[in-house]
Amino acid sequence: MTTETMHVPVVVIGAGATGLCAALAACDAGAEVLVIERDETPLGSTAMSTGLIPAAGTPEQAQQGLVDSPEIFAEDIARKTKGVADPAMALNLARHSAETVAWMRDSHGIPLDLLDGFTYPGHSARRMYGTPKRSGGELMGCLQSAAEDAGAMLVTDATVTDLIADQTGRITLVRFERPDGSVEDVTCDAVILACSGFAGNAGLVARHIPEMAEATFHGHPGNKGDALRWGEQLGAATADLTGYQGHGGLAAGHGIPILWPLIMQGGFQVNTHGQRFSNEAAGYSEQAARVNAQPGHVAWSIFDERLHTLMCEFEDYRDAISANAVVQAPDLETLAFATRLPADALARTVAEVAALTRGEAEDAFGRDFTGKPELAGPWYAAKVTGALFHTQGGLVVDDAARVLRPDGSALPNLFAGGGAARGISGDGSYGYLAGNGLLTATTLGKIAGRSAAALVEAK
Repeated sequence: MTTETMHVPVVVIGAGATGLCAALAACDAGAEVLVIERDETPLGSTAMSTGLIPAAGTPEQAQQGLVDSPEIFAEDIARKTKGVADPAMALNLARHSAETVAWMRDSHGIPLDLLDGFTYPGHSARRMYGTPKRSGGELMGCLQSAAEDAGAMLVTDATVTDLIADQTGRITLVRFERPDGSVEDVTCDAVILACSGFAGNAGLVARHIPEMAEATFHGHPGNKGDALRWGEQLGAATADLTGYQGHGGLAAGHGIPILWPLIMQGGFQVNTHGQRFSNEAAGYSEQAARVNAQPGHVAWSIFDERLHTLMCEFEDYRDAISANAVVQAPDLETLAFATRLPADALARTVAEVAALTRGEAEDAFGRDFTGKPELAGPWYAAKVTGALFHTQGGLVVDDAARVLRPDGSALPNLFAGGGAARGISGDGSYGYLAGNGLLTATTLGKIAGRSAAALVEAK
């Protein structure tokens, strides 16, 4: 039985970082907001991440003498995506990035600070902000508390099934279903799609990203492509559906990411023959397919005590240790035995990396190891596979996060952000810059919330 229960001016579908930031921004502007979430507890893809958000041109960067600006950030995006990402969108998000972090922290109490110690692949400056535990789960908990404190209504265990629109494409009603099969309708003035991408839909992945069709999916199961389906039904334009974020360091059999600071500070990967096979520092996203091309679709990340200590800052790595996903050995011979890697080949590879670190040779894969301390025992290793985290293509949106038609006109009252919208990673895995998933989630969510509230106010 269907019962029309209420009218809410702004309806947000999905309570991940995108949806909660949208709700916060709309509430800030005085709009009444309902957030509909299919899960019992809001988690989304954000909870499975480190929760790091890039921001350029911030006061904290200036205080530390870091030279950065939205224009430099946009140039980094263009360089990493080989010019494929929409330059206007990249610059718009880069220009909003510092204000997004300040807004979350200063207006809503999200404890974000600038990371120290390392720079992620493709970023020309340290610009990552995170919560104290460097945990997406921690970030989600803070966002949920902030949204509830701001007055947003949050309905969980509710799966949206239909968007009902009139002949102009204006959405007038959102229908959702409860676990007991009951159906509820909500009328509205604006809708924000914040229900992520389609990485959890095997059919869509096979169609758009065949190279990752057999990869391990390490993302939120709600990534079923609902936003893409609804948008296409309403005549929305889509772009970069072949773009995705992979990860070349998911602990095999454990489902825990071994994060990339390990690589950027001097660690490396070998296949089961004990040999390096790529420039690991080019980026963790594109490394996923390279790892999966190795025998058994696995590799071993090799590192030392210095890097182990660095990585203990991250909750994911501490979880990997607790899960016995990290092997420790006093010397290379013991490490080879524990990992079943050929001892002679592993020793040769370690010696080659040491020579590269000293600047005595050039890497065949183009990686620069210089400027980092030479690795030394005791040794650590983690067996990893390449994983698909989330898609980066989606519905085309403008600077106000309005969903656009192919002719460039905007649908009357539909907005999108995060994985539901086209991102700034281009059309493949190579274009993903660390943190840009959460940049599009938090910033497009913020913009969408403000835009939806303005639409309601102008009605």
